[in-house]
Amino acid sequence: MDEREARFTRLYEAYYRNVFGYVVLRVSPDAAEDVTGEVFAVAWRKIDDVPERALPWLLGVARNLARRSYGAAGKDRGLVDRLTGLTTDADLPAWDVADHVVARDQALAALRDLSPKEAEAITLIAWHGLTPAEAARAVGCTRAAFTVRLYRGRRRLARALGPSQETGTETPGPAPRPRPIREKL
Repeated sequence: MDEREARFTRLYEAYYRNVFGYVVLRVSPDAAEDVTGEVFAVAWRKIDDVPERALPWLLGVARNLARRSYGAAGKDRGLVDRLTGLTTDADLPAWDVADHVVARDQALAALRDLSPKEAEAITLIAWHGLTPAEAARAVGCTRAAFTVRLYRGRRRLARALGPSQETGTETPGPAPRPRPIREKL
């Protein structure tokens, strides 16, 4: 096996699950394996261009393929709808229902209220472990634009979730900025 094949094999083994997890939220489950396979076909063709930290690059390719294949708007496959479908009532017996039903419903409602860009920003950071700079590259925007999406999404989630169920206190968030006082002349 030559060096290029070995590198591709390492990429595939290390990141297949991450890429598939990202794709399955954006396309139908039936198409997720095909799109994931296309991502790795692109990686093979461009193996010399794949950066050392490959996951953000792979997720960017996945995002572009999913949008191209299934429409930029993803009308019937919205990210938030896919996220909320991951946990169903059938999953509840594995939990202490009394502790989790309310929190689950609140979290799912809060996710539904986020814009698709905000939900994507949060999942790239929280689920896929990307840095803001890497996630910005993956979605094809500037780091500043991505950071704004992430900030707004986190703030909206914190507001939507309100008081913590465990402590009864407000979820900590950024301190409000003082607004400039403008006097009428």
